[in-house]
Parts: sequence; structure tokens; C-alpha cells
Amino acid sequence: MKISRLARREAKQLFRTCLVNGVMDESRVRQVVGKVAEMKPRGYIGILSHFQRLVKLELERRTAQVESAVPLPPELEADVKTRLSGIYGAGLAFAFKQNPDLIGGLRIKVGSDVYDGSIRARLAQVMDGF
Repeated sequence: MKISRLARREAKQLFRTCLVNGVMDESRVRQVVGKVAEMKPRGYIGILSHFQRLVKLELERRTAQVESAVPLPPELEADVKTRLSGIYGAGLAFAFKQNPDLIGGLRIKVGSDVYDGSIRARLAQVMDGF
């Protein structure tokens, strides 16, 4: 579905109203969606579609997915949280997950940024050199 420029612009304006001190407010998001669905302005399907995309991107940008081969000790988990919060700011949500395929090390994904310090990734680099 192709979304008009006007619908994109309106969705961006609505999205900006949902930010409080640079952080998305979920209650405002619900209010905006409810109001647009109630009023049904011209092109409201396109507006809501683009608005949903913006919300999804913001949620991904504010979520850190941390993968490790084994469970992380609490002090290392706290250190990872502190360092990532220092880089990306407060309000970052964390999801810690085990992935034995990594063999060792960490893989961290925040939005579109990926930090892969896993042994599996290093072995792959070595194998690409041959």
C-alpha cells in the first residue's frame, strides 16, 4: 500500500506529540490511535499505517537485545546495562537471552546497531580469510 506524502507528514506530526522528553509515552500513543480511528480523516488508514511503523522503529531503537552462550552473572548484566545506558541514554529496555550457538562472548542489538563479540562471529571472520 502506497502512503501519500500528506499521510506520512501527519503521522510524523502525531508521533512527535507522543514524545515526552524524547521518550515515547504509550498512553499518548493509544490516545492518538483512538482519536484518529474515531475521527477517520481522509487517508486515515495510511496515517495509522505509517504511525505504526514509526512506533515500531522507536520501540526497536529503545530496546537492547543481549545474547550470550551462557547465563550472565548479575554483576556483568548490571555492567552491560550501565554501559549501554551511557551510550543510548536512560529509558533503554533490556532483553537478555541465551544462545548456545554463539559458543562464547556477547551479541548486542540496539535498533539497527549490532555489536557482535561472539566467538562464532570471530571464527566466521577467520574462515572468510581462507
